[in-house]
Amino acid sequence: MEDQGIQDAAIFLMSLGEEEAAEVFKHFSPKEVQKLGETISAMRSVPRERVQEVMGKFTDEAASQSLLVSDTNGYVKSVLRRALGDDKAALLIDRIMAGNDVSGIESLKWMDPLSIAELLRNEHPQIVAAILVHLESDLTAGVLKNFTERTRNEVMLRIATLEGIQPAALNDLNEVLYRVLAGGDKVRKTSLGGVQTAADILNLMGTAIEGTVIESIRLLDGDLAQKITDKMFTFEDLLKLDNKSVQMILKEVSTDALVVSLKGSSVELRELILSNMSSRAAEGLREDLESRGPIRLSEVEGQQKEILKIVRRLSDEGSVVLGGGGDDGFV
Repeated sequence: MEDQGIQDAAIFLMSLGEEEAAEVFKHFSPKEVQKLGETISAMRSVPRERVQEVMGKFTDEAASQSLLVSDTNGYVKSVLRRALGDDKAALLIDRIMAGNDVSGIESLKWMDPLSIAELLRNEHPQIVAAILVHLESDLTAGVLKNFTERTRNEVMLRIATLEGIQPAALNDLNEVLYRVLAGGDKVRKTSLGGVQTAADILNLMGTAIEGTVIESIRLLDGDLAQKITDKMFTFEDLLKLDNKSVQMILKEVSTDALVVSLKGSSVELRELILSNMSSRAAEGLREDLESRGPIRLSEVEGQQKEILKIVRRLSDEGSVVLGGGGDDGFV
């Protein structure tokens, strides 16, 4: 949810009363519940006009909706089987329905990282990896921070090399998790884990831990370590940051560094940067970008890496929230 949407939802829920709001909360994810709870807790008073605005918006939205199919899951399965045949449809259906997670994994999503770490501490790293890839990257990162360095490195190596998960591979956890997979042997392999998952988790673990994990993997598989590094937070991923985070970064970066780094960026990223500067500063940066001649790609990439170091430092300090080399030509 965006900030405006969270505030609207919080106001609407408060207007419902406790029992009705509790029923609505049951349909949110843990992360959504936390955001809404924090927003509601921070609200002291809401103007009557604001409440009326939110209720009117909800009424209009509800009036525009129509329930076309009562059993949407059944409808999807039936249509896909008719269109693709049973075999092809079955593969696609499993991926679509993967969101209907199993009770054991779902219960972990509501626990704090330390509790999950304690629960899994004595399990084999392969089992731990198979479980953690089902969780949000920020939750997984929090869990791994509570492991020893050796265990953390072993688990990350297995996460990075996972190509999918067979339900049978998780059966060893039945003593700890009451039931991991609701579908049992009928559930097909799901596309969890892999290089991108490992990169997403490492992005949230801080530079110190990130460095030891990458180096540990590099000792075993240099190519894999490089693939993970390449997938980690990139300069273009600055587009994923909110305006406040971008402004914090701009305070730490010189104009000349921005000019060099933005020579190799997308138009969208340039506009994001410019929109978070004062009119005068933005105009000056535009002029510098237009007047600056060709710059070696290696120089551009080098400057972008320096800015990313600043981003990671600010992330470690909590000032910035993260959410994810070529030829020596000219740009």
